[in-house]
Amino acid sequence: MADKKTIILQLLKILQEETDQNHTLNAQQLAERLECNRKTIYANIEMLRDMFIPIEQIKGSNPGYYIQEREFSLPELKLLVDAVQASKFVTSERSDELIRKLEKLTTKDQARTLRRQVFIYNRAKTGNAAIYDNVDVIHSAMQENSRISFHYCEWTVRKELVPRHNGAMYDVSPWSLTWDDENYYLVGFDEKDQKIKHYRVDKMQDMKVSNKERNGREQFDHFDLAAYAKKTFGMFGGEDVNLTLSGDKHLVGVVIDRFGTDIMLRPDLEDKERFVAHVLVSVSPQFFGWLAGIGPGLKIEKPERVREAFTEHLDKIRALYTDEN
Repeated sequence: MADKKTIILQLLKILQEETDQNHTLNAQQLAERLECNRKTIYANIEMLRDMFIPIEQIKGSNPGYYIQEREFSLPELKLLVDAVQASKFVTSERSDELIRKLEKLTTKDQARTLRRQVFIYNRAKTGNAAIYDNVDVIHSAMQENSRISFHYCEWTVRKELVPRHNGAMYDVSPWSLTWDDENYYLVGFDEKDQKIKHYRVDKMQDMKVSNKERNGREQFDHFDLAAYAKKTFGMFGGEDVNLTLSGDKHLVGVVIDRFGTDIMLRPDLEDKERFVAHVLVSVSPQFFGWLAGIGPGLKIEKPERVREAFTEHLDKIRALYTDEN
């Protein structure tokens, strides 16, 4: 027989894990599970209701109790599972752990639905489990208004992360974390170069909180992270340039999706089937790759030096596929 002091807790656990509007348990079934009488079940259900647990009862020929409302609905949990599973910076092991925790927020029957959903994915995942410790250290440093130091790494052909710049420690004032292109980035003030930079969190190693106070507050008081992400392709830096683009009218949505609705955009005065857009771009090979991927429908009009840089970029790629003879 269950301990009288724990019956209410066990009853709540059963109702949370096994019941919803389509899956109910009546007083007799609950009494058998908890090895007590129905009077005890009724009394404990009323106590749970007094604590604002939303327990509902279906009456009639097939009566039963169930938890009506939950913190998260099944569609919301599916959305969260999608986000966890799709995140490259979350390791496979941690993905499974997080999804198991999400499953506990619904019934066992609905949890099986979440588990079935997981197996449709086959995404590339990071192997660096230290990212979670890094995020924790970064948040601690921001709360303490402190700088951080770390080795910043890059991949070798042997699939090993090795420190850049001969193992030099980076000294950075952390100000923000952002998620872009399925990766987690720290945006901070680089002490050596005295400017705002960003770093992939999964490529940071040996991170420590410094006893030095953060710098760069003036720059970040006027820093727009959303605007920074719009102009920076794949979080690769480059020279910020105001570009004039022209494109076929059906590509307006592509440009707005990339740069937002606050850009200057107008119909082409010489061709009603085209448009002209003025955008701020951090010019980099990643931006050129985005532009090339769209194809001949979108064109750089100004400035001329960026047009030339783009054609040089294309020429170098084409040369790789040209017969040497």
